[in-house]
Order: sequence, then C-alpha cells, then structure tokens
Amino acid sequence: MVWQLISATPSPYARKVRIALQEKNLPFELKTEVPWDNTTQTPQFNPLEKLPVLVFNDGTPAVYESHFILEWLEAKYPEPSLLPSTEHLDDRLLVKQIEVVVDGICDALVLAFFEGQRDEDKRSKPWTDRQMRKVEGGLRALSTWVEQSKGDFLVQNRLTYADIAVCSVLGFMNVRWPQHNWKEQYPHMANYFKSLDERPSFASTRPSPQKFSDPVV
Repeated sequence: MVWQLISATPSPYARKVRIALQEKNLPFELKTEVPWDNTTQTPQFNPLEKLPVLVFNDGTPAVYESHFILEWLEAKYPEPSLLPSTEHLDDRLLVKQIEVVVDGICDALVLAFFEGQRDEDKRSKPWTDRQMRKVEGGLRALSTWVEQSKGDFLVQNRLTYADIAVCSVLGFMNVRWPQHNWKEQYPHMANYFKSLDERPSFASTRPSPQKFSDPVV
C-alpha cells in the first residue's frame, strides 16, 4: 500500500504527522499543497478542506485532521508507541492535555496570521490581541511543563506526541512569527526545542513559508 500525505510546508499540524510517520518507520510520499489556493485537491478527501490528509490507494478511506491521524496511527501501528499506555493513565492524559494546549496555540496563531493578511485599515487589533493572549498563555503553560519534566522529553523521559506537538508549534513560530521573543522569555524551553529539533525526523521536516496565489481575505 502506497501512502500519500497531503501537506503544507509551514503547517505545524502536518509536521506532527510527518514526524510520527518517520518515527514509526511508515513510508509515505509527501504531496505539498497550498490549501487556500483553488488548485488544492484537499476537498476531494476532506469535507472540511483542511490539511493534513493521509490518502491510500487501496480503497481505504482517507484519514484527516492531525489529531485523528495520530490516534489512527497509534491504533493501527502501535509500535513504536508514541503515547503512554493505559497502564500509565496519568502520563497518557498529560500527553493529551499538552496536545490540546498546542493545538489551541496553533489555532490562535493561524487566526492572527490571516488577520494580518487583511488590508491594514481593515485589521482588528482587539481580535489579534485576543488571539495572541491565547498564544502567550499557552506558551507559559508549555514552559512550565518543560521545566517540570525530567530528562530530555516531557513525559516518561521518552519521545511522545507531546514533544512532537510542542516542537511543531515552536518551529511554526520561527517561520511565521520570527519577531516573537519566546526564546528569550523561556530559555529552558528554547534549549529543549533546540535539542529535539536536531533529531532526524524533526530536522527533515522543518517548516518553510508558502505564498498564496489566491486572496486569503
């Protein structure tokens, strides 16, 4: 079975899946799209028209939305595991809680980014400020978890979806929000990120910006 992952190069959501696939040694072909452009094939596979989408050529229905794709991968291909077992329920729930915070940061950053694409006289500063307050609160929470962790990883001192999620959103900020001073604010988290970002599956999936050919607003 040949797998194809439809992805956008800066997307932290897609990067999580790309890292997980590599860590689980699952081969796939990467198809890069700009999901906003009218040339995207995403609507053929995901009714919500969002990336990433994991597509199969054997009649298996496509799997979409990064959180569900990760759940699907863990259920179908549990080894090596990237999620604590149910025997370690508190650790498992902590990983999921960290994922929730990361996804919230990602959502807020994307909304703020698109607001910034509007004509300057049409932008809403209160709207942008509200999104960035969510980002700042989320970063504080992530920093606390990093400082409380033991070793190089957030949970059980081994790579889990929590580490993959955190590094994906921080990498996204490096691309779309390079002016943000999170590294100076949270030096311990910056060191944690730098260390993990050298891991092969992380290094090979570093994000890069994309340009839109269609208007975004």
